Amino acid sequence: MDTSGRPGRAAALRMEGQLHVLRELHGGRIATRAELTTRLGLSRASALEITARLRESALVHEEAAPPDGRRGRPTTRLLPHPEGPLVCAVDIAHETWTVAVVELGGAVLARTTGRITSRRAETVLAAVRRAVSGLLDAWGHRVRALPVSAPGTASGSRIVQASNLQWRDVDLGTLTDDPDLPVLVGNDATLSGIAEVRRGVAAGADVALHLKIDVGLGGILVVNGSPMTGATGGGGEFGHLPFGDPRRRCLCGAHGCWDTEVDGRALARIAWREEAAEPRAAAQRVLAAAEAGDAAATAAVDEVARAFGRGVGGLVNALDPRLVTVSGLATGLLAAAPDAFDDAYRSGLIAYQRTTPPPVRASALGEDGSLIGAAETGFDHILTESGITAWRAR
Repeated sequence: MDTSGRPGRAAALRMEGQLHVLRELHGGRIATRAELTTRLGLSRASALEITARLRESALVHEEAAPPDGRRGRPTTRLLPHPEGPLVCAVDIAHETWTVAVVELGGAVLARTTGRITSRRAETVLAAVRRAVSGLLDAWGHRVRALPVSAPGTASGSRIVQASNLQWRDVDLGTLTDDPDLPVLVGNDATLSGIAEVRRGVAAGADVALHLKIDVGLGGILVVNGSPMTGATGGGGEFGHLPFGDPRRRCLCGAHGCWDTEVDGRALARIAWREEAAEPRAAAQRVLAAAEAGDAAATAAVDEVARAFGRGVGGLVNALDPRLVTVSGLATGLLAAAPDAFDDAYRSGLIAYQRTTPPPVRASALGEDGSLIGAAETGFDHILTESGITAWRAR
């Protein structure tokens, strides 16, 4: 080898170029070889070399693009290789679980869903493990990561606390026996936020705040595409800010959590003085009753929307996002009581933010947000130098 290290440097630059192309293709920002040259500023020769290497590695497939009526040499479409790498993404929610096989670019190739009839961790994980095993048997060595979304605080492969499922220190690494298949665990609201920034209504935003109300409230601040998860993975547990009644105890063990003021438990308590055993079902009942004209339900929806709006205003003051995205029950609250939410949101903002407050937008991804976000973290693992090197050496 040349003592200057030039061969090594050249190889690193080639890998960097290939990863750049793969990430742009995965993000939907390029679709043809012509776009590759113009968007990435590559020469035609470099584009040919990169796509040839990716094709030989079963990462990219090329086919003739349909004619567009323009003069000049026809271009080719860049597509995920039909034998390329995949992720097996898992979404564990409060009432259901989903396992999906996803290819480069985000297309779902296979999907299995089940209901959670017992919240015992071993029962839920046994059912999910069977589904994962079946998909791994079907797709084999092409699956390169097992990202998992769960409604709790994640640290490594463990959920250290999921208050509403009553899980403590549950290891999700047991979902596979394959030591070469990394299990990548994340909080559901965090992953929903990642999905919104990469594939949803926050696409392109440099600083975005995402909030998801399900059973409780969670979220994440995403800066330049990366979630701010904190020192131990607990960043984004906004539902446990003390925005609620300090006399009310939360399932997390604290008192006065915002959680207790904004989900289905709050709606049922305010509308009908009920303690909701199933907060999601209770939320839907109250929202439906409000839409039908029930006065108590309407008042409850307004009150909860105001509690949500005040909290969002406080977070905007503290975090200064470009925009706020919401999912889960939050989208229903905004649709049912937009004026109550907006009045509370704006009144909670410091003066300079009120001039042009960050817009609050409903999710474009709906219930699939956390699953899509999980798949994104799987491809973040694959689309690295070590991930591509391992794929080529498989």
